[in-house]
Amino acid sequence: MPRSPRSRIARNAAGAAAGLALAAALAACSSSSSTSSAPAATGASAAGGSSPSASTGSSSSAALSQPTTLTWWAWAPQDKQLVAAFEKVYPNIKVNLVNAGTGTTEYTKLQNAIKAGSGVPDIAQVEYYALPQFALGGSLADLGADGLSSDQSQFSTAVWDSVQVGGKLVGLPQDTGPMALFYNKTVFDKYGLTVPTTWAQFAADATKLHAANPKEYLTNDTGDPGFTTSMIWSAGGHPYVVSGTTGVTINLSSSDSGTQKFVNLWSPLVSGGDLAPISSWSDQWYTGLSNGTIASLVTGGWMGVDLESGVPTGKGDWRVAQMPEWTAGTAANSENGGSADSVLAASKNQAAAAAFLQWVSTGQGAQLSASTGDFPASTTILNSSSWQNQPQAYFGGQAINQVLSKASSDVLPGWSYLPFQVYANSIFPNTVGQAYAGKGTLSAGLSAWQQQSASYGSQQGFSVTSK
Repeated sequence: MPRSPRSRIARNAAGAAAGLALAAALAACSSSSSTSSAPAATGASAAGGSSPSASTGSSSSAALSQPTTLTWWAWAPQDKQLVAAFEKVYPNIKVNLVNAGTGTTEYTKLQNAIKAGSGVPDIAQVEYYALPQFALGGSLADLGADGLSSDQSQFSTAVWDSVQVGGKLVGLPQDTGPMALFYNKTVFDKYGLTVPTTWAQFAADATKLHAANPKEYLTNDTGDPGFTTSMIWSAGGHPYVVSGTTGVTINLSSSDSGTQKFVNLWSPLVSGGDLAPISSWSDQWYTGLSNGTIASLVTGGWMGVDLESGVPTGKGDWRVAQMPEWTAGTAANSENGGSADSVLAASKNQAAAAAFLQWVSTGQGAQLSASTGDFPASTTILNSSSWQNQPQAYFGGQAINQVLSKASSDVLPGWSYLPFQVYANSIFPNTVGQAYAGKGTLSAGLSAWQQQSASYGSQQGFSVTSK
């Protein structure tokens, strides 16, 4: 899901100093446990931190000992700290960090550089939804060839699925975004609302709250492709199936069970006016979160840091709970946001680049990122008591990471994005988004989204089946 201007982009380094003790604890644990236009898709050491694991082999060690300059396109605030820490451990490697923009801005620049054969970075941070676009076009190196496939044990099945495209390992996870319910306990208490454990209860509460006060809403939504696909994913849907490098099946109709569950839940809330007509990340949205007129958010686990920095007046009001269940007693979750780092096939420094990726993903870099508030991908961190048991003052002393760790473990495996998802997301406002503007139904909007996405995919040389 596009993160501009959201999540990691909006974060600051306020938690860095407080996180140093956590980073040290995680290091000990680790050592002891061992919408603008979219780019066109291409079709058819104790003091210095841990080193890349032995799985990268002798070529990695040799590469790290040679004077090398790597160019890394990335955007997260803590990336500067990662570069400084890495260069301290490996002084022969210079990492040139470039913020080429976020979302489609970065992907357009990257696609153009690949097409021109000039200016391609060695490494790029790419969100999971955009990875297939570059991987199936052959633009990303197969990290399995660098011995990084053995890192699979460091991640959940669902997260590892996200960096496997066409049978190749095309990136290493940097962060993730398992879904959770962030709710304003003060507002919930005021209206006698209990934390919804099912989506049926959530919908009923949305209607109840808005009826009690027409100026207040349980949540907001003006149409977001990442939220929509995350909801369908958590409901067990598989609207996108990719076969080989060119075969694509799209099914956003009622015959996909997850899609239909989402439509059945969300359509009455949209048509009934029970969702705040406020776009996320807008000034009005922050105001609503601050004054309680937007009482909850169903979003990625990274949202905790964003609330703390963006809604400081909400300190003590907010809590975190598991995402409501589609079937009572059956936990099922999905990712909303998250990114990987990939080595570009055009890089002339692939061994050194792969070693840097591994350091960022599973070494000291992962520990440092987690200490600054980035939501971790590594199960070593997610399962560590030092990370899970931190009380969060902003959340009334709740150890929210306990909730989020469980949320991560409940993410359903087997999800796929389109190899032209960047484009598909860019046309969402003019298709599904029309339902939020009162111009048609949610089902009709999903149908239009499917048809236009399929047409574009065919034009790009994919063999598209539209169900």
